[in-house]
Amino acid sequence: MNGKSLIFGLFVVIGSLFFTMGANAQTGEKEKIPKYGEDSVKSIRKLSLYQEFYDQWKDQGYKTDAIHDALKSWRYLFDKAPRITENLYIHGTKMYRNLIKKADDKERKEALIDTLMMVYDKRLTYFPTSDGKSQEGKILGYKGVDFYRYRPEKIDKAHNILKKSVEKRGVNSQSAVLVYYFRTAIKKVEKGNAEKELIVNTYDEISNIIDKNLERYDEGSRYYNQWETAKNAIESSFEPWAECEDLISIYGKKFEEEPENPELLRKITNLLDKKDCDDSDLYFKTKTNLYKVDSTGDHAMDLAKMNIEKEKYDKAAAYLQEAANLYEEDVNKADAYKLLARVNMFMKNHRKARQNAYKALDLIPKDGELYLMIGDMYAATAKECGNNDLTSKVAYWAAVDKYKKAKQIDETIADEANKRIREYKKHFPKKETIFFHDLNQGDEYEVGCWINETTTVRASD
Repeated sequence: MNGKSLIFGLFVVIGSLFFTMGANAQTGEKEKIPKYGEDSVKSIRKLSLYQEFYDQWKDQGYKTDAIHDALKSWRYLFDKAPRITENLYIHGTKMYRNLIKKADDKERKEALIDTLMMVYDKRLTYFPTSDGKSQEGKILGYKGVDFYRYRPEKIDKAHNILKKSVEKRGVNSQSAVLVYYFRTAIKKVEKGNAEKELIVNTYDEISNIIDKNLERYDEGSRYYNQWETAKNAIESSFEPWAECEDLISIYGKKFEEEPENPELLRKITNLLDKKDCDDSDLYFKTKTNLYKVDSTGDHAMDLAKMNIEKEKYDKAAAYLQEAANLYEEDVNKADAYKLLARVNMFMKNHRKARQNAYKALDLIPKDGELYLMIGDMYAATAKECGNNDLTSKVAYWAAVDKYKKAKQIDETIADEANKRIREYKKHFPKKETIFFHDLNQGDEYEVGCWINETTTVRASD
């Protein structure tokens, strides 16, 4: 160690000491233990020595005996001047982890682990805040992870520490803390210290935090990948416990107890949705109740789709109309009307289907699929709308008109439109049929029935 640099460091620290002491006197700060301890000169000397040797240890890849020289001074400060700098605890955890890793004797290893935990506790005591903000949750997270690593047999305590950390930090929790928190939940259940519900609830809690953090970063970025890795680890651990039957059994009881609790309803639907249990009666009942307490367009759409799956088209149509009324964005309203038009088709209510298709077109006029839909309805009902070889085929003229309109406004569906045009041209009346009914190709023609549109007379090829 360079003696001159050490002496220079002492002068710098002593100077800062007098400045700090004056500032503390001005603000009236009262602490039971002075920042530099009872013997400030000795503390300053120990601080300089500890920092010098710690830096040597760090610069040499944390592999030299300089750690032992650093610890001689570190221990004095830890005992006599615990408020001197927060680095005392940050560096302390680093050094004690290193000692624990190399310890061969079980009794010594346990003593070192005790000291490591004490380092975290004293950091909480003397540096509970940073920049005016509490860092209790962060420190507890570090402590909980190390406690789990070194004392896996004391799983309940590790779980409690990590649980408190996550409660304190929420969405700001570190990804590693969430992974270890989930592991402790699983271990508790495996040891018979908790019910399976703990795993499910913990998964729901931390997966929401992870999803929110993934939304913060660009896909592929370092932080995104870090959270993606944590998510994969948790999903993998949860897989054996993610059977729909188990989830439904656990949350079915909760639903019966609080069928109108919005927070619980969201939790149930999110979890069942994530684990592909959305075809269960519980999911359907939960979604239905969630819409009652939180009527949104998205919830109405979800219920509509579930009723379509169950072929309950009347209910689906009612929810789709409500969704269209609730949505504010044109594109969302249009989606609701578009699906409503299809449901009307299933119900054979073609007039209503066309009406809702045009409502969607008013909102998104470039959606060619809607004209394809109208054309399909015309073609599907052609035979029903006539009673002879002419009138039972004239609806195909109107259908082809819609297919031409579809590809005119929307190039993306041109192939589908052309396919239909080729197919339904074959169903046009024959030339002799047109002549027999005193018509000429190119004449205007009023298609009756429910269609009521003017079209052009054409013969099949």
